[in-house]
Amino acid sequence: MFREINIEDAQEVAEICKVALDYDVDVENVKRQIEKLTNDKKQHIIIGYEDENTRKIIGFVHAQMYESFYSDLGLNILGLAVNPDFKGKGIGKKLMSKLENYAVDNNISFIRLNSALKREDAHNFYEHIGYTCDKVQKRFIKVFE
Repeated sequence: MFREINIEDAQEVAEICKVALDYDVDVENVKRQIEKLTNDKKQHIIIGYEDENTRKIIGFVHAQMYESFYSDLGLNILGLAVNPDFKGKGIGKKLMSKLENYAVDNNISFIRLNSALKREDAHNFYEHIGYTCDKVQKRFIKVFE
């Protein structure tokens, strides 16, 4: 079942980030980010999916508004993850469908995302639900301490 993510979900979100996305994140940082991002509904769309028995978050999609000089308004998916224990139950597809409906209802022209080259299962999933790979690129980062 869909629901909003809140601070009480930080442990589950951190665990999903670790096991599904291979991001080892600090629970306290996840709490801060949940509080910050869920209060910025004009820029961030966060949809959680809970286990109906335990009421624990087992998946989420997080997207941010994307607009530039060369594009119409779109959504950039920053994260889509489902606890691997629930893989194959259609949760990822339901989350993407919910996000796509949000986009259509809000006159958003497209949804885009980046996916690491090694995540071939994810690539197959995105293609299966109608997404196409339109470019391959490198990511560059500069970290400030």
